Parts: sequence; structure tokens; C-alpha cells
Amino acid sequence: MKLLALGIASTLALSLPAVAGASQWDIDPAHSTAEFSVKHMMVSTVKGHFGKVTGTVNLEDKDPTKSQVDVVIDASTIDTREAKRDAHLKSPDFFDVAKFPTITFRSTKVAKAGKGKYKVTGDLNMRGITKSVVLDVEGPTNAVKNLMGQMTRGAVATTEINRKDWGLNWNKPLEQAGGVLVSDEVKIEVNAELIERAPSEVAAGGVAPEAPAKEQAKVEAKVEKKDSKMKAFTKGDVTKAETQPAK
Repeated sequence: MKLLALGIASTLALSLPAVAGASQWDIDPAHSTAEFSVKHMMVSTVKGHFGKVTGTVNLEDKDPTKSQVDVVIDASTIDTREAKRDAHLKSPDFFDVAKFPTITFRSTKVAKAGKGKYKVTGDLNMRGITKSVVLDVEGPTNAVKNLMGQMTRGAVATTEINRKDWGLNWNKPLEQAGGVLVSDEVKIEVNAELIERAPSEVAAGGVAPEAPAKEQAKVEAKVEKKDSKMKAFTKGDVTKAETQPAK
């Protein structure tokens, strides 16, 4: 549980300076997830996620190894589908979110690891402790336009950490079966959807990563509303036709 799935996170992403020749991308919190999994009682796997992931990527397409990644995870948004367990994870036994509200990751090195794959080394900070981790990254994908006409890409990052390295030491021994209640090893997976900043936004110093998500949500709502009206209209025509006397 310490899951800290934080897999990836880093803070301040929005204050990153622009890199010459690089494009700037915001992590879209509405379409990005940070998930984690741990062994429970040494027999089953428990999964959870953090509901809010933000950050930025300064991407150098000509030489991706010069790119910079910054991610911030809101630790208070942890969700394992069990309220009592979530409350325990937020307590000082684990994340202590009242004192350490965010989990952050900032890359320090990017190296190619095959076609479309990279090893991204960076500083992962949880509970005020910073340790270096290596993420296995696939992507970014080729860019496509979303409903707002913004260029969008995706990437997946995975890693495995030992929660005790970040002071997440709580556990209970299993007296009869042996072993412990929760494994020390935590698997992390971050799926990030990236939205490119417009040149005007970059020049102005950037925008909050939530902004593009809110705008896109408005567009999706309009599309859904139109679809609903079309379905209602079609259903009405069918009903009308069925009740019309044959000529």
C-alpha cells in the first residue's frame, strides 16, 4: 500500500524553462492515471490509484534524451476502493498527506532503451524523502488532434520500488502463515496523456495543466449533448412513423 504509486511524480512542472528546439506538453489530469499494486497477505494483489496527476514534459523530438519530465501527484486523492484503507494510507503510518500533500518526480537523465522506449532516471520525493528511481517508458506516441484541435500524445511509465526507502514502514506479521500483511515491493504504472501548449501560452509562461482538461471536457459535453438530441430526434421520428396510419 504504500503504493505510492507515485510512480512518477514531480513538482513544479509548470515553472520549467523552455528548452531550445523543444515543444512543451502538459499532462492532462482528466485522461491520465497513476496506479500501483502490492501483495496482500502474500497471496493476492491489491491495486489502487491517485485521482489527480499533473505536470509537464519539455520534449525534444530531434533528441529525446534531452527532454525534461516533471510530474506532481496529489497524495490525498489515493483510492483503493475501500474508505477505511484509504484513510489509513493517508495517515502518518503511510503517506501522511496532511504534512506531505504531494508526491513528485523530476527527471535527471533520459536514455534510449530500444525503438520507442526509454529509461528515465529521476528524483522521486515522498514524505519529504528523495530517492533516485528509473522508469521504463514507452512513447511518446505520434501526435494526434483532440476535440479541441490540440495536439495530443501518450506515454506509459512503469517501475518498482521498495516503500521502506521512503519511510513507509508500517506492516503486520502473519503469525500463522508467516510473512507480512503488505509487501515492501510496490509496482507502479503511470499512463499520461499530453497536450501541447500553444506558442502563445509558452511565451506567456504556460497555463495550468487543468486548463486544457476543462476546455476539452466542455467540448466533450457539447458533443454528448448533440448525440443525445440526435438519438431523441431519431426515436421521435420512429415513434411518429409507427403511429401514422398506413396510406
